[in-house]
Amino acid sequence: MAPSTYHAAKARRPSAREVRDGVLRPVLARLWEDNYCVNGARQLWKAAVRVGWDVGRDQVARLMRAEGIEGAWRTKRVRTTKVDPAAARYPDLVERDFTATALNQLWVTDLTYVPTWTGVAYVCFITDVFSRTIVGWRVAPHMRTEMVLDAIEMARWSRGAQITGLRCHSDAGSQFTSLRYGERPAEIGACPSIGTVADSFDNALAETVNGYYKAELIHGPARTGPWKSVEDVELATLGWVHWHNTQRLHSSLGDVPPTEFEAAFYATHRDDHHLVEIP
Repeated sequence: MAPSTYHAAKARRPSAREVRDGVLRPVLARLWEDNYCVNGARQLWKAAVRVGWDVGRDQVARLMRAEGIEGAWRTKRVRTTKVDPAAARYPDLVERDFTATALNQLWVTDLTYVPTWTGVAYVCFITDVFSRTIVGWRVAPHMRTEMVLDAIEMARWSRGAQITGLRCHSDAGSQFTSLRYGERPAEIGACPSIGTVADSFDNALAETVNGYYKAELIHGPARTGPWKSVEDVELATLGWVHWHNTQRLHSSLGDVPPTEFEAAFYATHRDDHHLVEIP
């Protein structure tokens, strides 16, 4: 390199693009860290736009590469469904149509598990299909029916004692074919629904939730080491569920969090009561 070329490069002032990149890179890195280090280029772009940054998706992808950050990758799901061949199953009221037009029309639920140093932590989520809100969940050192009933109790507390017209869909695991499980949804006015055996498509949405739970939290980039106990998994899941419901952007909801989506739904479907003048 000629000396004049070197000195010219040293004296050259940063371009407008370099200056803007220098501002955006720490902003994007902080947003990525604040979201469990799981956002890919699209979600990080949406998150940046939501907080007021005028930035393009391709620019976000380029700056993520410069920062050495990337989104979380899905891991292969391990089966936790143990079928009781002697148990009668409820009919499939969903038939792979995971759509709803309002809250509390369709819930889906499934189990997954997390190995820890002190044993296996089993996790159950109950998700409202319309808003993608996790309305109930439970972490336990076993996968007996009790843990599913606890998750239903949480959903019952968060949504109300009586919910008419609700379908609660699951796979054909023994936890969901037991008599005790069938009685609990009936108490709140819900109808149990069960898909076929060993067919992930029949409970695809619930398995999707399990999949990104594993990718974002259990095996996610923000994890600091192996999970040591069931209690550690439970505490971390508590924080993740709160983030999932209040901050995680869902493309199926128009890239807003479930709580924001529900608030918009209630705002547009509220009953307008006319004031009555009291004589």
